[in-house]
Amino acid sequence: MALRRIPIHRVGTRDNLFMNGEREPVMLLGLFSFTLVIGFQDLRAATFGLILWFGGLYLLRELAKKDPKMRKIYFRQLKYKSYYPARSTPFRVNPPSQGKLYK
Repeated sequence: MALRRIPIHRVGTRDNLFMNGEREPVMLLGLFSFTLVIGFQDLRAATFGLILWFGGLYLLRELAKKDPKMRKIYFRQLKYKSYYPARSTPFRVNPPSQGKLYK
């Protein structure tokens, strides 16, 4: 008997990107740049806001090319930081108290 094939449509598994970058950082960058330009109403602020927008958008697009879920992974890593302590070498001899933590 042959295995049954079920198609997985790309629409259901595609990452949630906005302007080819992660959605929330791009929108936050746009809000910050727009607020900077409108809030100060100065030529220097407008220039800095536009440079910030285009430079930040470029960086966020490059980040999304590497990994579209980088922000979520980074925040999860920060949350688990205390749970996974760093070890200096794989040959480290753990004390007996260390072994009791995992039983």
